[in-house]
Amino acid sequence: MTETGKKKKDGTVTVRLVKSGICTPKDQKATLKGLGFRRLGGTVTRDDTPSLRGMLRKVRHLVEVTKD
Repeated sequence: MTETGKKKKDGTVTVRLVKSGICTPKDQKATLKGLGFRRLGGTVTRDDTPSLRGMLRKVRHLVEVTKD
């Protein structure tokens, strides 16, 4: 169970931002924003989809991925 008391769905991915996106190209900054990151060290949980996989591949040098 998560903090909110809801069960996690199968096929989710937890992603943590481990490096800053300050000196990255505009498209990578937009990808980080699209993933839902707000600050360094932030964690987001998203459904595992092909589009998410593509976004993570683009910024794989900035994030750490954990499959739940």
